[in-house]
Order: sequence, then structure tokens, then C-alpha cells
Amino acid sequence: KPKQYFIEGIFMQSEKKNKNGRVYPLPILEKEVNRYVKEYVEPKRAFGELGHPDGPTVNLDRASHMITSLVKEGKNFVGRAKVLDTPNGQIVKCLIDEGARLGVSSRGMGTLKQDEKNSQVVQKDFYLATAADIVADPSAPNAFVEGIMEGREWIWDNGLLREQDIERARENILKASSRELEEVKLNEFKNLLSKL
Repeated sequence: KPKQYFIEGIFMQSEKKNKNGRVYPLPILEKEVNRYVKEYVEPKRAFGELGHPDGPTVNLDRASHMITSLVKEGKNFVGRAKVLDTPNGQIVKCLIDEGARLGVSSRGMGTLKQDEKNSQVVQKDFYLATAADIVADPSAPNAFVEGIMEGREWIWDNGLLREQDIERARENILKASSRELEEVKLNEFKNLLSKL
């Protein structure tokens, strides 16, 4: 079975001015995310593209990933997406393997209203087309995501972290007495980090 790749992190932020000068009020974003999750994420129809096209529609021939979850955490919406085995998905997998820092950017439509701080505030008619396209330069301040590879062995940059190392760490933690547990956990974590 081939390795599976995922991206996860903050997909969208509310109540915070982004690089495009836009602010998404939390109630508006939350209502629209809830609709998007119900209509797109749950029935496995929530796709995103590599790059950020102009139009509101997601082109399936350009899809690189499928969003599998989108959850509110404070004023942020944290997402997880599975990288697909499509041509654009292959590019994303290569970027993850090379240790690239990827960002995500949502795509939507709606009217904007300027407030007293010169921010463009997104209005109630906001419609979310996709929660996340993969981009090099996201507009939301913290919308950089972690590329994660799940498979038989874990490779990060030049270091090789093998499954048996993780398994051995897990066994040592399970064997530790409650008194030693914190120390053993810390040592095993340091040990795994030293292999990265």
C-alpha cells in the first residue's frame, strides 16, 4: 500500500486582518464553514487545487487534495486534507518530501464593506467555494500547514525515522512505572528527535 500524505494546520482565521486587507467576522465564517462541512466535507466532495485560480469553482482536473475535516478552534478553523494521487497531488507529495513549507488559502465569494480601520469586512452573503487551495504565500497570517506522511517508515528531510524506532519508544513508555513515566517519555522523545 503506498504511503498516504496529509496536510494539516490552520486553514482559515476570523477576526484578524489578512494580507489582502480582509476580515472575516467569526459568526459569518462559522455559519459558512458549518454549511461547507455538511455539504462538502462529510460527503467527500471538498476538494482544493494546487495554486489559487480566480474563479469560484474547483476544477477536478486540477484537484490536489481532499479536505477530510475542518474544526473550529477559538477564532481559527483547523483543517486536515488528504493529498490525492492526481498529477497536482503528486507535485504536492514531492514538495512535502523536499521539506517545502506549504500554505493554504480559502476561496469564496461575497460582498465586502469597509470599516473605520480601512479593513474590508466580509458580509453575510459570503459563500465558501473551497476551504483550502495549496499556495506558496497564504493570505491568512498563520495558514501554513504541516505536510505529513503516513506509512511504513517516516522520512523527514535528510533524517530517517523508522517505524521500529517509534515502536521501540512506545514499548519503553508502556513498560515505565508511573514514577518514571515523564522521564522515559522525555528521553524517548529526545531520542526520536536526535534521529531527525
